[in-house]
Amino acid sequence: MRRMTCLGGAVAVLLCSMGTSLAQKSGGILKVYHRENPPSASILEESTASTTVPFMAVFNNLVMYDQQVPQNSAQTIVPDLAKSWAWNAEKTELTFQLQEGVKWHDGTPFTARDVVCTFDLLLDKAPQRLRRNPRKSWFTNVDFVSARSDNEVTFYLTHSQPSMLGMLASGLMPIYPCHVSPAQMRARPIGTGPFKLAQFSEFQYIRLVRNPDYFKKGRPYLDGIDFNIVSNPSTAILSFIAGRFDLTFPWEVTPTDRKLVEKDAPQAICETTSMNLNLNILVNRTAAPFDNADIRRALVLAIDRKAFVDTISQGDYAIGGTLQPPPDGTWGLPPDLLSVVPGYGSDVEKNRTEARALMEKAGYGPDKRLKVKLTTRGVAIYKDPAQLLQSQLRGIYIDADLEVIETSLWFNRLGRKDYTLGVNATGNGIDDPDQTFFENFACKSSRNYTGYCNPEIEKLMAQQSVEPDLQKRRQMVGEIDVRLLADGARPPIMWARSTTCMQPRVKGFVNMVNSFYNGFRFEDVWLDR
Repeated sequence: MRRMTCLGGAVAVLLCSMGTSLAQKSGGILKVYHRENPPSASILEESTASTTVPFMAVFNNLVMYDQQVPQNSAQTIVPDLAKSWAWNAEKTELTFQLQEGVKWHDGTPFTARDVVCTFDLLLDKAPQRLRRNPRKSWFTNVDFVSARSDNEVTFYLTHSQPSMLGMLASGLMPIYPCHVSPAQMRARPIGTGPFKLAQFSEFQYIRLVRNPDYFKKGRPYLDGIDFNIVSNPSTAILSFIAGRFDLTFPWEVTPTDRKLVEKDAPQAICETTSMNLNLNILVNRTAAPFDNADIRRALVLAIDRKAFVDTISQGDYAIGGTLQPPPDGTWGLPPDLLSVVPGYGSDVEKNRTEARALMEKAGYGPDKRLKVKLTTRGVAIYKDPAQLLQSQLRGIYIDADLEVIETSLWFNRLGRKDYTLGVNATGNGIDDPDQTFFENFACKSSRNYTGYCNPEIEKLMAQQSVEPDLQKRRQMVGEIDVRLLADGARPPIMWARSTTCMQPRVKGFVNMVNSFYNGFRFEDVWLDR
């Protein structure tokens, strides 16, 4: 399921194999380099690991995925702010019994009312609104949330939904306080989590300190976490090699840098895993030229996915459909089904011959090339594939001029559909079709950046969501996946597998293999000095 590489000699390998079996030690500051300035500190308003990695530790969820189990599933969901939960017979009411004596970082008691306030924000029922609301599409089935007492809260659903508890467990779903405004949460968030925000200096650093009043006794082990923003990847990896950082930013170590770590820091422990993130092409199908179905199909046929995998990741990445491929993903299409989808066959030249014919039908050719702007985000995992896509598109008469956008502007641009063609990385909050389908392909979702809208597909999405039989649901999900791929709804290029490195003294940190957002509570992490 996961591939681990322990770099170094026998001692390093022994430390790697021992994991967290040593007795935990308290104290110390975990030092992590951060890849870029977060667009804000408000997890509910953002959809990037640049926010979740440093700020998940400030908060708690009602429930969460076990931080020591790499593959998230319904069986790995554990209590957090909720100590227990129960469904009614119809599976339309989900009631949580809450932990007692929990306090927000400013000393205000946590109550069920805070859960209600959080979901009033998500459902756009609160007096103050979130600036962006990317998780709203997850909870269209929630009618309302009600506090029966200070320590009991109930979710009322319009219909049963097996994925509901899993979505509540995502690191993207912290509970917010009623008494703190959304505006303050963007810069000075207040949580109940194991760490409190001490400083957030934009473009410089984020400092977290231990919460001495944390309701989980004995946690966290660390005195604090320092995230230093180092936007130059080469500088960041050299600083890690020199020992100035304990942990790299998760999944940001390239194959080339991994070899450099192996050579110059042989004591380091590096792990290459999946993380439920795919590189994909955003096609603004609401405006010319990609409102033309033939040009969209030509684009899909032009992609040589194996060349992307070999060039960008030296073979580490995987080819898959709309959902993360197995074995790390639990819902993705098997290779035999994937191979018959247009654009996925092994005969790349045959696909491109068909693509050129479609482009010629649309009026383009060697002497009349289509010129477009190819937009991407200013992060290496985006930029490198964008440059390769430029090269591949030239073979079907498309000349793409690359435009690189800074992170603080990226999501606003996508939300306004202020692009023609883009290369994007989509990390999924949980490994479940409901999150992927409704967030990225529902007609009215704010995260449906391509403008794809197919009422028939959306009806099928709703049907699979309520299906209690796992095997029936799996079959329905596969059929939807194939149709989304055939429609070129958001063409996947490849599924990322990348590397995180840590110094041997770091213990208790586990990469999640099917989630890009759920493994950064850091309450179980400790330093063996």
